[in-house]
Amino acid sequence: MRISIFLLMVLVLASCAEEQKYQPFQSVTVTPVYEDSVSIRAITFLDGRTLAFAGSNGMYGTVDVTSHKVRANMQTYDSLTPSFRAVGKTTNDFFMLSIESPALLYKTGSGGKMEVVYQEEGEGVFYDAMAFWDDTFGIAVGDTVDGCLSIILTKDGGQTWSKLPCASLPKGIEGEGAFAASNSNIAIAGNKVWIGTTEGRIYYSADNGATWEIQQTPIIHEEPTQGIYSMDFYDEYVGFAIGGDYTSPEFNQKNKIITVDGGKTWNLIADGKEPDYKSCVQFVPNSEGKGLVAIGFTGISYSGDGGENWKELSEEPFFTLRFLNDSTAYAGGSKRIAKLEFN
Repeated sequence: MRISIFLLMVLVLASCAEEQKYQPFQSVTVTPVYEDSVSIRAITFLDGRTLAFAGSNGMYGTVDVTSHKVRANMQTYDSLTPSFRAVGKTTNDFFMLSIESPALLYKTGSGGKMEVVYQEEGEGVFYDAMAFWDDTFGIAVGDTVDGCLSIILTKDGGQTWSKLPCASLPKGIEGEGAFAASNSNIAIAGNKVWIGTTEGRIYYSADNGATWEIQQTPIIHEEPTQGIYSMDFYDEYVGFAIGGDYTSPEFNQKNKIITVDGGKTWNLIADGKEPDYKSCVQFVPNSEGKGLVAIGFTGISYSGDGGENWKELSEEPFFTLRFLNDSTAYAGGSKRIAKLEFN
């Protein structure tokens, strides 16, 4: 019995698709690539070969992920040594944002030096995270000042930044902020953005930050050290957030939430189960929204079923991670950066 060429091609393609289906991870190999007396909570890939980082003591730099050659530098401002916990990038530029007043936002300048493109001083000024939608629109978030969350936007690729007035934002809660733990409490998909706060609330915009609304979540936020520490979206609909309490890191109740409708509704998941407190969560690329890795000073945990069940892959402590591809990530932590190879 002869099989037509067309039917044969269909069978081959179906077989390939079956082979390429997402395979859950069973283990992780941790390889240190950079060690120094610096706390690193913000990393981003500039391209498929270059990881950029910024941290405490004014330190910033890049790691060549092929050779693991590190180029590090120190940024000062007058007599100050800024501490960085937020970074971002466009096709042509790298950005880093310091935390306390004066908040200093740097971008790649001429002659290989970083230049300040935004500065803010005042009581309560403390910036936590930043991200870019594309080469034009970017956003950074900070704690509440004068009654509303601090949100600054750029519409020209990071050349200039402007702060949203409180009249353009939902009413804030006194003391509400965003944890500067891993540069991952801002999630972006399409023109949409979600910002997780210490009050367990999510600020949501569908138009690059022009208009805003609040999405309330059931994540725990009874104490100042509780709330949403990190969030990620696989696409415009499926999102995951994690937190807990870093002062009680074994606590794992009401610290993980999921949405499948773009944040219209958020539900607790794996409640009272592992993992406990984590400072960063990221979807595994090409995992159909099923693969999640959560990381913190409590170790590395993994879920292969969208957050329903988790297992600890390593006790290695880190603050933040980003995926290079669907099996390799890099993580930043206390005094180090490491390569994570998932198997």
